[in-house]
Amino acid sequence: MRYDLDDLRLFLHIVSEGSITAGAHRMHLSLPSASARVRSLEHHAGVALLIRGRRGVRLTPAGTTLARHARDVLDRTARLESAVASYTRSPTAPLILLAGGSAMHRLVPRALVSFLRAHPDVDVTVSESRTPQTVRMLADGEADLGVVLDDEARDRGVLLEPLGDDSLVVVGQAGGVLAGRTALTYDEVAEHPLVGLDADSSLRRWIEKHLGPHAPVVRYRTTVADLNVLVALAGAGVGLAVVPRRAIDPHQPLDVCELQDPWARRHHLLAWGVKDRASPTATAALAEHLRRAALSEPLGRTGR
Repeated sequence: MRYDLDDLRLFLHIVSEGSITAGAHRMHLSLPSASARVRSLEHHAGVALLIRGRRGVRLTPAGTTLARHARDVLDRTARLESAVASYTRSPTAPLILLAGGSAMHRLVPRALVSFLRAHPDVDVTVSESRTPQTVRMLADGEADLGVVLDDEARDRGVLLEPLGDDSLVVVGQAGGVLAGRTALTYDEVAEHPLVGLDADSSLRRWIEKHLGPHAPVVRYRTTVADLNVLVALAGAGVGLAVVPRRAIDPHQPLDVCELQDPWARRHHLLAWGVKDRASPTATAALAEHLRRAALSEPLGRTGR
């Protein structure tokens, strides 16, 4: 049997998210399209892969087997595509990967660890960069791959594909001012002391851009350069913090609330540079490691 790789990626997203709707969202597909692909997978396999319920889906024994082997297939595909990378590129020309501060927190390091271990012949230069600059450098042939935000990268002339959720939430000390709340607006958040990232960080500048000139006045008790430190300060009760949901350790004692403002719902996209700047097989292999790193990331939680 032959399976479409995109269908396998969709299936693994559904498994990770626990629902076809959420899996379709991560692949930027409509629900009918995603459902049709799942039905096609089941028809191809000749057996049910998912058990549908009102609260989502769960795997059948056959689905569990497919999910395990799908991960192996995607990993082997990446290894196959990069097997001849050292013959098609100069060993002195590293791949160039650009990403914003949020992606640099867990996504990029996780992908780099697996990629560099699997491809000792390929080097990677990584830089933090805001989406507009990343897109410009990709379009100009100055970089190979970028992790960008959907609202700033559309219609910029580079190839894009969905990578994962990067929505923002509010976190605070367990049992603190967020206790009993499941969602609130940024205006409500700003009524409390905050802890935040440094003013020149890409995430802080992105938030302030979307708040606009009429943003509420905020009291920052302190600002830091690292998301781990920021979440730790919020968990200790120093102040509330607005962070990407994916930056939260699911086992960390925190109260977590949805941020209701529309701009808080955002997604990472994988952006490709112009061809032939470096080895296309090496670039494709790094892209696959970024996809798998995004797929393996915990999504945190909302409420307690």
